[in-house]
Amino acid sequence: MQWFEEWFDTPYYHILYSDRDYKEAEDFLNLLTDNLQLSENAKIIDLACGRGRHAIYLNKLGFEVLGLDLSAHNISFDKQFENESLKFRVHDMRQPIESDPADAVFNLFTSFGYFETEAEDKSVFRSVANVLKDKGCFVLDFLNAEYVKKNLIETTVTEKQNIVFHIKKHVEDEYILKEIDFQDQGKNYHFFEKVKLTRPEKIVQYADEFGFELVQRWGDYELNDFDEKSSPRCINWFKKK
Repeated sequence: MQWFEEWFDTPYYHILYSDRDYKEAEDFLNLLTDNLQLSENAKIIDLACGRGRHAIYLNKLGFEVLGLDLSAHNISFDKQFENESLKFRVHDMRQPIESDPADAVFNLFTSFGYFETEAEDKSVFRSVANVLKDKGCFVLDFLNAEYVKKNLIETTVTEKQNIVFHIKKHVEDEYILKEIDFQDQGKNYHFFEKVKLTRPEKIVQYADEFGFELVQRWGDYELNDFDEKSSPRCINWFKKK
């Protein structure tokens, strides 16, 4: 089992990240969908949807949404929100997506860069390209590798729901590694996150190989222009040629 299969499927992952800013996410999606100018009732696939916060809000905006995630626990949780135009399924993003053609695919909040090989990274672009309509949109919201390297906070301690998480970060072989240690009910736990520091030009190279063109790149969730030195995010808007 790979690290993301184990860690994302535990309750502790959701405890650690329980203070995520829902308003920021909703404001971002408002701006994003306005910029993409998606048609009313457009079909959007939320690839690596987690516990559904983006998918649910996109559906509230009037879009037909399919949320896909590798974690069976996440999808089991998400199922309670399903309706005629909002569905959730367990899915590995490296595999072909079984769906009617989509107008847009969103991969948000650094849900890329987990895989060991370039072939696996490319398989994500292949699966997205195959499910998108011609001229469909692919939004890949990724970290900005240069910014992460320059602004790395090596150690932090945070308490959530009476659990004290000790977090260490470092860069190793062009990956950002986050080690997470804590104790709960007398038992010690250790998990880690490992994300490839894929540079913007490499992302564009993958996209080009599978028939995408870069329309726009933003540097944060307010959709300001991207600057490799100062932008915290690397949000790519691709269009299928």
